[in-house]
Amino acid sequence: MTAERLFPPQPSLDVLRHVVDVHCHPTDSVATTEAMDNLSITICAMSSRQADQLLVRDLAKAYPEKVFPCFGYHPWFSHWISLKSYSSREEHYRRLFSPSHAQQEIFGRLLPQLPDPVSLADVLVDLRQNLSAFPHAMLGEVGLDRAARVPIDYFASLRELTPFSIPLEHQLAILEPQIDLAVEFGRNVSIHSVKSHQAILDLLDRMHKKHGPGWLRISIDLHSCGISPETWRAIEKRHVNVYMSLSTAINGRSPSHRSLIAACSPHRILVESDCHLVDQCTKRTWDMVLIVAEVKGWSVETMWTEVVSEEDWGVVRRLEKNWKEFHDGNHSTGRLRSKKVVEKSP
Repeated sequence: MTAERLFPPQPSLDVLRHVVDVHCHPTDSVATTEAMDNLSITICAMSSRQADQLLVRDLAKAYPEKVFPCFGYHPWFSHWISLKSYSSREEHYRRLFSPSHAQQEIFGRLLPQLPDPVSLADVLVDLRQNLSAFPHAMLGEVGLDRAARVPIDYFASLRELTPFSIPLEHQLAILEPQIDLAVEFGRNVSIHSVKSHQAILDLLDRMHKKHGPGWLRISIDLHSCGISPETWRAIEKRHVNVYMSLSTAINGRSPSHRSLIAACSPHRILVESDCHLVDQCTKRTWDMVLIVAEVKGWSVETMWTEVVSEEDWGVVRRLEKNWKEFHDGNHSTGRLRSKKVVEKSP
């Protein structure tokens, strides 16, 4: 039986105002005034490349009660960032992709579509300024992706993919200093991981060792998490500050996400839309709320009452508590959930 059959498809506004979409991309399309005014939930608006850092900043300024801004550079665009000085744009990209003799023609077609690289130093200056300007901003979307291929034109309606991928070493060289800044500022992180789970696990271990108590001040979200239940259980035990969020846009493509929800601690689950259309964020996030409720056997709030005993909490209250603990961080303080919270059988 589907979640839509079990639970009401449209909650009241007083319930929705307690829902947080922890990962979406509203600036990848036009976030109209009407759509933002009608938005019933809180969203975490991700940036991904140089051009949309300003767009996210402006959206957060215009709607401070609805938008948590997230600044960072996505692995899909990490080839646009240079680690070394270069004499020409071609030198930078040729050094990065190392095209073979057979790939010269497609490299020649790709090169004019690529921007002049920005230096990592400039990226970090901009990121530092944005984190300073917004005390509650997160780092995101950042991460690693072994599967992505560089398109000829990323913004084309039909993308033609090249054989070129961005070396993992380059992605890590862009990612790690961004996370260092997040730790310095005490900011939470939204991480993208595709075909990179071992590299992410190694990264988490490395960051914990590098930053010590500072690492536990912040929270990490593995967004649209697609790892196995076994891997997730290992992460839960080793990293008390790591959460997962799921979306119907990505996780809904496979029924295996239900077993991942079932395996996850009830206190480490978050929900997201991973959507670029603001007017769809509420529905897509709510759809995932219903799936979590169904798998965990939690009730769904149809109305909001301010005082409810914790043992009677529904899915929205539970996820809201998860979000608050994720947002607050400081996991080294050893905050533990009440033992009164018991999962109900589906």
